[in-house]
Amino acid sequence: MSENFVISRQACEGTDHPSIVCGTAVKGAFLGKANELRQSVLLSAGHCSTVKLTCRATTRIMPIDKYDNHNNHNHNGLQNDKDKDEMAKRRSYRILTNEEVIAGKKTQWNALEITGTIRNLSPGLFNLRFLTSLYLNDNQLSRVPPEICKLTNLLTLDLSSNKLRSLPIELGDLVALRELYLNNNQLRALPYELGRLFNVKKLGLKGNPLGQDIMSFFNESNGVQKLITYMLDNLAPLQNMLPERQWISIAQPDRERPSAVFSVMCYNVLCDKYATRQIYGYCPTWALSWDYRKKGIMDEILTGNADIICLQEVETEQYYNLFEPTLKQHGYQSVFSPKSRAKTMDSHERKFVDGCAIFYRTSKFLLVKEHLVEFNQLAMAKAQGCEDMLNRVMTKDNIGLGLLLETREECYGAISALHPDMAGIRQRLLVANVHIHWDPEFSDVKLLQMMMFMQELQKIIDEESQSLRPGGSNPSSRVGNNEENAIPLVLCGDLNSLPESGVLEYIEKGRVSITHEDFKDIDYKILRLSNNFEDGYMNHKFKLARAHQNTPQEFTNFTYEFKGIIDYIFFTKTQMRTLGVLGPVDREWLGQSKIVGCPHTCIASDHFSLLTEFEMPLSVSSTQNQYLPNFPIIRH
Repeated sequence: MSENFVISRQACEGTDHPSIVCGTAVKGAFLGKANELRQSVLLSAGHCSTVKLTCRATTRIMPIDKYDNHNNHNHNGLQNDKDKDEMAKRRSYRILTNEEVIAGKKTQWNALEITGTIRNLSPGLFNLRFLTSLYLNDNQLSRVPPEICKLTNLLTLDLSSNKLRSLPIELGDLVALRELYLNNNQLRALPYELGRLFNVKKLGLKGNPLGQDIMSFFNESNGVQKLITYMLDNLAPLQNMLPERQWISIAQPDRERPSAVFSVMCYNVLCDKYATRQIYGYCPTWALSWDYRKKGIMDEILTGNADIICLQEVETEQYYNLFEPTLKQHGYQSVFSPKSRAKTMDSHERKFVDGCAIFYRTSKFLLVKEHLVEFNQLAMAKAQGCEDMLNRVMTKDNIGLGLLLETREECYGAISALHPDMAGIRQRLLVANVHIHWDPEFSDVKLLQMMMFMQELQKIIDEESQSLRPGGSNPSSRVGNNEENAIPLVLCGDLNSLPESGVLEYIEKGRVSITHEDFKDIDYKILRLSNNFEDGYMNHKFKLARAHQNTPQEFTNFTYEFKGIIDYIFFTKTQMRTLGVLGPVDREWLGQSKIVGCPHTCIASDHFSLLTEFEMPLSVSSTQNQYLPNFPIIRH
């Protein structure tokens, strides 16, 4: 592209205030010839019709700024010669020679410096949304237009040495900012909206008549972050509540044949110890606290009113003090297990270990058995000397839970009254809840954990289905020996895996190549010894579908750094079907409310819950006229 960046001039008759007036800008290559640059910027000053500026200290077109990571810095403005040298280096420029242009050399720019005696900025300047650095220091600016909020890609903004008496609250919308320089102005107060600039590592405020309450932060270690936190904590909270999510109806229950109808929720509640300002800097401290968030979490769960609830990141102490007693009052029984590390801790430390929990409505289900799957224990048992299995997989203490449930008459609702022969009929259902390892660098571990979990679930179903077959331990069953008679599965979890990942390919397609890129070229030879290995693929027997497959869902996890789908509900598609799902969160509302990530003052977790209603037609795998006892819990 050879188009010029053009700043057009509009006359400002009747005023002696110089003004920069910006027109269109083309992001991309910019021909840096000096004569073209002279034509690119026009300055309107006083009653002058047009003033052309050459490329000098007054106006510069800056090269791409390869911004370094300042996570370990604690600068309150420019502190020393090293900082000044760094700033000077980043603000230098070079214009392409004619020879370079003829040779076809291109350049991009995303930084702009305007200095001199500028008093006003036209809103047109803020159409340059590709800018990452804007230097407006050493001018005569007395105000900053609110339109500056359009420059959402800004990493550096320098407004030093002007005549600013106040700042627009819209400045807080520039959440990507890492450096903000406001030195040597006339600021007596700062808007609390600056607390939203949680990425700022360098903040210059010297030379302003600010109160001692503000400047005192700069005498403390990590003063910039403490000031930002203070301002965010004192910012008035959002008044608008999250709009109610709409229910998406997919099908109507089949009234021609008896079917169990029940709902399932999957929800990562964000464990208290993970809810830190270091990770969720955009959320006020008080809104991150468990005492505040727990009400929103329980409201989400109780409003969903699901018959089966699968929760991840449940802290052990909170399970016993909050989740278990509260949901018991609403008719639920539950099973919980912390991550494997809890076994090595004392009673005090163990209270803060998170894990998985499954709740079921006792009016609709009986608990038959409970199964705990510990991935580090399975990895150790299957390692057979494989170092990667020992070093990469065994060190992760994620777990999964499996509950074998049995339906009660209320599961069939009014349908049971129309079919007197249904008295005493029950169906079994395996409900699984899993939380897979989080780190993207361990995609191989995610796959292996999911494979181990599916293998364990298959064992459970094979063992329990055997008891329902003719000749099994239940002689009164009406079960044939075919695939459709297997116990259906509902699989919930935070899989920390995107829809295009190897984990999802394995679950939905029933197979994945052992050379899949997610294995990261690590040859886990032990996979070839598995009964589930065939022709270069790892397989499983389940026929699973995703409950939210055909819904307008964009994300289940919504943070500043990441927004995507990583939470799922799967079900056996040959034995069940989806009647409806809870629709997605209103993305437009999130944008209008300036919510860049969750949790937030009105959103209790960084995950959004999933809710699905299923229909499970009565099949030959059910038992008739035999009420089975509520078996004692068995842990495998």
